Amino acid sequence: MKLFRYILLLPALFALSCGDVLDKQPLDKLQGENLFSNPEGVKLYMANLYYQLPIEDFTFFRQGFNWNTGDPNNGGFAPAMVTDEAVHTEFGDFIGNDDFQWWDQGYKLIRDTNILIDIIPTLTVPEAETKALIGESAFIRAYAYFALAKRYGGVPLITSVQKYEGDVDALKVPRSTEKQTWDFVLKECDVAIQNLNESWPGGERRATKWVAYALKSRVALHAASLAKYSDRAPISGPAVEQKLVGLDKSAAAEYYKAAIEASEALINSGKFSLYKPSPASVEEAAENYRKLFEDPNIAPTEVIFIKGYARPGSGTGHNYGIWFQPNQTANGWPHPGRMNPTLDLIDAYESYSDPGKSAPVITTETGNDVNDYNGFNPSKNYKRYDDPAGIYKDKDARLWATAILPGTAWKGQKIIIQAGFIKPDGNAQLFGGEPVNANGRTYYPYGAADRTQYSGFDTWGGNNTRTGVSFKKFLNESVNVAPGWNQTVSDWADFRYAEILLIYAEAVVESGTGSAVNGAKALNEIRRRAGHTRDIPLTVENVIRERKVELAFENKRFWDLIRRREYHTLFNNTLRHALVPVLDLRVSPAKYIFIRQAIQRMNPTTFEYRQYYRYIPGIGANGLVQNPQY
Repeated sequence: MKLFRYILLLPALFALSCGDVLDKQPLDKLQGENLFSNPEGVKLYMANLYYQLPIEDFTFFRQGFNWNTGDPNNGGFAPAMVTDEAVHTEFGDFIGNDDFQWWDQGYKLIRDTNILIDIIPTLTVPEAETKALIGESAFIRAYAYFALAKRYGGVPLITSVQKYEGDVDALKVPRSTEKQTWDFVLKECDVAIQNLNESWPGGERRATKWVAYALKSRVALHAASLAKYSDRAPISGPAVEQKLVGLDKSAAAEYYKAAIEASEALINSGKFSLYKPSPASVEEAAENYRKLFEDPNIAPTEVIFIKGYARPGSGTGHNYGIWFQPNQTANGWPHPGRMNPTLDLIDAYESYSDPGKSAPVITTETGNDVNDYNGFNPSKNYKRYDDPAGIYKDKDARLWATAILPGTAWKGQKIIIQAGFIKPDGNAQLFGGEPVNANGRTYYPYGAADRTQYSGFDTWGGNNTRTGVSFKKFLNESVNVAPGWNQTVSDWADFRYAEILLIYAEAVVESGTGSAVNGAKALNEIRRRAGHTRDIPLTVENVIRERKVELAFENKRFWDLIRRREYHTLFNNTLRHALVPVLDLRVSPAKYIFIRQAIQRMNPTTFEYRQYYRYIPGIGANGLVQNPQY
């Protein structure tokens, strides 16, 4: 049984055995031989560590990790919804102080890992097993400290089990500098790389040398960006003065170098490649990309590390399949459609006719009003379409695989997304109202008479997109998910080769070191998989745009804006935008026009400098220096 499938049974196992927990010795007092005398004991303990890994996957929401308990009051509020990728159908929230925290849970995982690390020297096991335990422990601890560092900056580095012996103050560890913290994470990655094998004999989903290289490349790029761009968002206070937050620009070079070398180890290994890298058509490219996320197990040379979901229910599935299906395919679930991709994301995708730059959707014949978000203007000459998906015709294949576009099919149904109509007299009736009779037909504001037959803009139940498109990526088209909690069992690709190529390209172009030729090759390999036939140059702008579209909804955009210190520029009293399909009854037969406008019922949002770091909880007890402006 694959380890990552095994570990998701842990909540059920712990629930069954909780009655005798108080009869057990504390883990930090168990002798190593007792704890690990049985191979199943080793597997269970290690599985518990993997279960706690801060993998930002299908169960990562603003409340934290492994959040699959089904809280309708938070309604699937994912990290994408505080970026320019998406908004929630109901909530207009931005980033709150308590969102995306991971302090207590982080140090619990570190303590549990330190227990294992302290025990390893006492074990009487073959050398190969010892090395594997050392490598896995280092990987898990690196992963944990990475999650802490990118949230809090410099943190206390606790590397062995602390034991209370009557003096609370003796247990208090001060924060290390941010530089020391990032260096520690990279050092742990190196320990993992040196000790882990290239694979596990049974094919378990556990860390390998290659997974550790992938983690190192991600960590190093994050640190390098912080060093290069921290002065974009100046902050002050004791934490800054003590270098508990912030990195000197001079540190960027070493971190970019580490990112390049770790990425090259994966690229040059010959073991990894993109899934179906040479599609015969744009349509094939879109379908290949969709299938990659529907089931990442089909792409063993691209997907480097998978978190698996074992079976529906019992806390071992997840809820993407119920939260994010369009309203028309809800299959009885009362809260679908929550993830709404924005026009801001859609505009970033390239066109095939003019590649190498973002291609904002053109709605008028003049094509010069892409920054006009003021709604319908009767004086404009809007482009008209028989098919509402026609306006997206030339867009990158990955858009078609990431979003459900109006008028396209999903699970055998034509998905209807319509915000109203322009009446024959030229007056607009948008976002509600009564049906209209025209040209011998009855037209309904949202495209159909019954609420189960459309998926856009109606506010009833919070079930309909308010951006003009619905969500597709990761969803399984062939499976009707049962209307209950934790019924979806699609797996999560935590590291994949496409990300490594993008890390490599970014590190090369940002540092001005390494092979620019190979960096451009990495960038264009990904684009060719998306059906592009013309190469583009290696520039920072091109790499960042490619990250935005290739990694959309993989919970990377939030951290890209953090590490590059771009959040406060992008979100400065900012509204996000919709592309609104409207039926134009001024012509017969009726055709669709599209309106670029601000998303309805959304307030402007602003990102404050202090939000580049989360606040540290419990400083009254732990005596730590708080992060700036909290």
